[in-house]
Amino acid sequence: MTLTDAPAVRRIYSAASVRYLPRAPLTAENAASWVTDRIAESRATPRMLYCFGIEHTDDLVGVIKLRPARTSAALSYILRDDAWGHGYATAAAALVLDFASTTLDLASVDAKHHPDNHASGRVLIKSGFTCTGRSAEAITYIRNLAPRTRSAVHVRERLSDGATAARS
Repeated sequence: MTLTDAPAVRRIYSAASVRYLPRAPLTAENAASWVTDRIAESRATPRMLYCFGIEHTDDLVGVIKLRPARTSAALSYILRDDAWGHGYATAAAALVLDFASTTLDLASVDAKHHPDNHASGRVLIKSGFTCTGRSAEAITYIRNLAPRTRSAVHVRERLSDGATAARS
Protein backbone atom coordinates (compact mmCIF):
# COMPACT_ATOMS: atom_id res chain seq x y z
CA MET A 1 0.00 0.00 0.00
CA THR A 2 1.01 3.59 -0.51
CA LEU A 3 -0.21 6.81 1.06
CA THR A 4 -2.23 7.40 -2.10
CA ASP A 5 -4.42 4.50 -0.94
CA ALA A 6 -5.58 6.43 2.17
CA PRO A 7 -8.81 7.81 0.59
CA ALA A 8 -9.77 4.32 -0.58
CA VAL A 9 -8.97 2.89 2.86
CA ARG A 10 -11.22 5.52 4.42
CA ARG A 11 -14.06 4.41 2.11
CA ILE A 12 -13.41 0.78 3.04
CA TYR A 13 -13.52 1.48 6.79
CA SER A 14 -16.84 3.37 6.50
CA ALA A 15 -19.71 3.27 9.00
CA ALA A 16 -21.52 0.53 7.06
CA SER A 17 -18.42 -1.67 6.80
CA VAL A 18 -17.37 -1.40 10.47
CA ARG A 19 -20.89 -1.99 11.80
CA TYR A 20 -19.89 -5.38 13.27
CA LEU A 21 -16.39 -4.37 14.33
CA PRO A 22 -15.25 -2.83 17.62
CA ARG A 23 -13.97 0.30 15.91
CA ALA A 24 -15.21 3.60 14.55
CA PRO A 25 -15.15 4.58 10.87
CA LEU A 26 -11.83 6.08 9.78
CA THR A 27 -11.36 9.79 9.28
CA ALA A 28 -8.99 11.04 6.57
CA GLU A 29 -6.25 11.45 9.20
CA ASN A 30 -6.93 7.98 10.64
CA ALA A 31 -6.78 6.42 7.17
CA ALA A 32 -3.40 8.01 6.40
CA SER A 33 -2.06 6.79 9.73
CA TRP A 34 -3.51 3.32 9.10
CA VAL A 35 -1.72 3.08 5.72
CA THR A 36 1.53 4.38 7.24
CA ASP A 37 1.33 1.69 9.93
CA ARG A 38 0.70 -1.07 7.33
CA ILE A 39 3.71 0.09 5.31
CA ALA A 40 5.90 -0.04 8.43
CA GLU A 41 4.57 -3.50 9.32
CA SER A 42 5.37 -4.76 5.82
CA ARG A 43 9.04 -3.99 6.46
CA ALA A 44 9.21 -5.64 9.90
CA THR A 45 11.31 -8.72 10.54
CA PRO A 46 9.88 -11.09 11.51
CA ARG A 47 6.72 -10.16 9.71
CA MET A 48 3.74 -10.19 12.09
CA LEU A 49 1.11 -9.01 9.61
CA TYR A 50 0.51 -9.45 5.90
CA CYS A 51 -1.96 -6.90 4.60
CA PHE A 52 -3.13 -7.16 1.01
CA GLY A 53 -5.40 -4.83 -0.91
CA ILE A 54 -8.39 -6.31 -2.69
CA GLU A 55 -8.63 -4.60 -6.06
CA HIS A 56 -11.28 -4.68 -8.74
CA THR A 57 -10.51 -2.91 -12.02
CA ASP A 58 -7.62 -1.04 -10.37
CA ASP A 59 -9.91 0.19 -7.59
CA LEU A 60 -9.08 -0.71 -3.98
CA VAL A 61 -12.37 -2.18 -2.69
CA GLY A 62 -11.15 -4.03 0.40
CA VAL A 63 -8.36 -5.26 2.59
CA ILE A 64 -7.49 -8.79 3.68
CA LYS A 65 -5.02 -9.49 6.48
CA LEU A 66 -3.14 -12.52 7.72
CA ARG A 67 -1.48 -12.57 11.16
CA PRO A 68 0.85 -15.57 11.38
CA ALA A 69 1.78 -17.14 14.71
CA ARG A 70 4.01 -20.23 14.55
CA THR A 71 2.16 -22.80 12.41
CA SER A 72 -1.18 -20.99 12.15
CA ALA A 73 -2.54 -17.55 11.36
CA ALA A 74 -5.61 -15.39 11.84
CA LEU A 75 -7.45 -14.16 8.75
CA SER A 76 -9.58 -11.02 8.56
CA TYR A 77 -11.05 -8.99 5.73
CA ILE A 78 -13.20 -5.95 5.11
CA LEU A 79 -14.84 -4.59 1.97
CA ARG A 80 -16.44 -1.24 1.32
CA ASP A 81 -20.20 -1.60 1.20
CA ASP A 82 -20.62 -1.13 -2.57
CA ALA A 83 -18.32 -4.13 -3.11
CA TRP A 84 -20.40 -6.57 -1.04
CA GLY A 85 -21.92 -9.59 -2.73
CA HIS A 86 -19.59 -9.73 -5.75
CA GLY A 87 -17.30 -12.56 -4.57
CA TYR A 88 -14.26 -10.32 -3.96
CA ALA A 89 -13.70 -11.48 -0.36
CA THR A 90 -14.04 -15.15 -1.32
CA ALA A 91 -11.58 -14.75 -4.21
CA ALA A 92 -9.11 -12.85 -2.01
CA ALA A 93 -9.43 -15.47 0.75
CA ALA A 94 -8.54 -18.23 -1.73
CA LEU A 95 -5.38 -16.37 -2.78
CA VAL A 96 -4.34 -15.61 0.80
CA LEU A 97 -4.99 -19.21 1.91
CA ASP A 98 -2.72 -20.41 -0.92
CA PHE A 99 -0.10 -17.88 0.22
CA ALA A 100 -0.44 -19.09 3.83
CA SER A 101 0.04 -22.70 2.78
CA THR A 102 2.74 -22.40 0.15
CA THR A 103 4.78 -19.35 1.06
CA LEU A 104 4.39 -19.31 4.85
CA ASP A 105 4.05 -23.11 5.19
CA LEU A 106 1.24 -22.76 7.74
CA ALA A 107 -0.85 -25.71 8.89
CA SER A 108 -4.07 -23.83 9.63
CA VAL A 109 -5.82 -20.48 9.53
CA ASP A 110 -8.41 -19.22 12.03
CA ALA A 111 -11.10 -16.63 11.45
CA LYS A 112 -14.12 -15.21 13.21
CA HIS A 113 -17.04 -12.90 12.60
CA HIS A 114 -19.81 -11.19 14.52
CA PRO A 115 -22.87 -13.48 14.86
CA ASP A 116 -25.04 -10.97 12.95
CA ASN A 117 -22.61 -10.71 10.02
CA HIS A 118 -23.99 -13.64 8.02
CA ALA A 119 -22.26 -12.58 4.78
CA SER A 120 -18.84 -12.94 6.41
CA GLY A 121 -19.79 -16.41 7.59
CA ARG A 122 -20.75 -17.37 4.02
CA VAL A 123 -17.33 -16.22 2.77
CA LEU A 124 -15.60 -18.43 5.34
CA ILE A 125 -17.76 -21.49 4.59
CA LYS A 126 -17.21 -21.05 0.81
CA SER A 127 -13.47 -20.78 1.57
CA GLY A 128 -13.41 -24.18 3.25
CA PHE A 129 -13.49 -23.10 6.89
CA THR A 130 -15.24 -25.21 9.54
CA CYS A 131 -17.14 -23.64 12.41
CA THR A 132 -15.46 -24.32 15.77
CA GLY A 133 -17.60 -22.33 18.19
CA ARG A 134 -20.27 -19.74 18.82
CA SER A 135 -20.67 -17.08 21.48
CA ALA A 136 -22.58 -13.83 21.80
CA GLU A 137 -19.46 -11.99 20.55
CA ALA A 138 -18.21 -14.19 17.70
CA ILE A 139 -18.52 -17.30 15.58
CA THR A 140 -15.10 -18.92 15.18
CA TYR A 141 -13.72 -21.04 12.34
CA ILE A 142 -10.64 -22.99 11.30
CA ARG A 143 -9.28 -24.02 7.93
CA ASN A 144 -6.65 -26.75 7.90
CA LEU A 145 -4.21 -26.28 5.04
CA ALA A 146 -2.88 -29.10 2.92
CA PRO A 147 0.84 -28.99 2.17
CA ARG A 148 1.47 -27.72 -1.38
CA THR A 149 4.46 -27.00 -3.55
CA ARG A 150 5.84 -23.49 -3.22
CA SER A 151 5.54 -22.82 -6.95
CA ALA A 152 1.75 -23.21 -6.86
CA VAL A 153 1.05 -19.57 -6.02
CA HIS A 154 2.33 -16.16 -6.97
CA VAL A 155 1.51 -13.16 -4.80
CA ARG A 156 2.10 -9.62 -5.94
CA GLU A 157 2.66 -6.90 -3.39
CA ARG A 158 2.63 -3.22 -4.14
CA LEU A 159 5.59 -1.57 -2.47
CA SER A 160 5.49 1.85 -0.83
CA ASP A 161 7.22 3.47 -3.82
CA GLY A 162 4.51 2.21 -6.18
CA ALA A 163 6.61 -0.61 -7.63
CA THR A 164 5.45 -4.20 -7.47
CA ALA A 165 7.25 -7.30 -6.33
CA ALA A 166 6.26 -10.83 -7.25
CA ARG A 167 6.76 -13.66 -4.82
CA SER A 168 6.59 -17.32 -5.65
